[in-house]
Amino acid sequence: MRSPTNQFENSKTNQHQFGGRLWFVVTLLLCAGIAALTVAMSSTDSATDDRKQRPQDQSSANAQRAHKKLLDDHVTTTFPVTIRQPSGPPTIDTDLIDHNGKVITVACSTCHTTRPPNRQNKTPKDLDEFHAGMPFSHGNVSCLSCHNDGDYDALKLADGSRVEFTAVMILCAQCHGQQMTAYEHGAHGGMSGHWDLTRGPRVKNNCVDCHNPHTPQFPKMQPTFKPKDRFLQESEH
Repeated sequence: MRSPTNQFENSKTNQHQFGGRLWFVVTLLLCAGIAALTVAMSSTDSATDDRKQRPQDQSSANAQRAHKKLLDDHVTTTFPVTIRQPSGPPTIDTDLIDHNGKVITVACSTCHTTRPPNRQNKTPKDLDEFHAGMPFSHGNVSCLSCHNDGDYDALKLADGSRVEFTAVMILCAQCHGQQMTAYEHGAHGGMSGHWDLTRGPRVKNNCVDCHNPHTPQFPKMQPTFKPKDRFLQESEH
């Protein structure tokens, strides 16, 4: 049988252990609360800093976009490509002189509107009046394949559509597609100006600047060296 003294001492010991455990739990809870409060304050400060820095970041981003646009505009800015065009319908010299001493010229329609077209005339050899003897060699086409018998001051396409003399390249392209493709890529036809359109404009020739519409083929020739070629002379020494 335990004495009252021992029971008192055991009770005191249990109370002491319980108090120690309670203090440990309270300490843990207090530390956890402090840690949570610290994290919350840090998040608040970080959000506040972000809000403070956001206008500056936005301004920097805007400046970068503006600079990039300036560079892009500089790179993509190109000069125009101009294609020479005829001034309009051709005129014919009459070999007559006016009172100012100038040669009198007439438009195609001046004469062709006075008579109906003769579709039997295929080449200048079939003509017995004007245009007789004119050089003509253009495949199997005839005069009215290109000339508009409803308006001799204009041309016509293969489907009969009217086309102005200034747009003669449209007429040429419907048959000479390969040459037109090469022309568009710069391999056919002459030009002046710049290949690099970011450095300057370019002017390209029209078909009729180089080719006579009635005899478009260039005469065949044998390419030869120039009488004096300084590059060949240098290689010989």
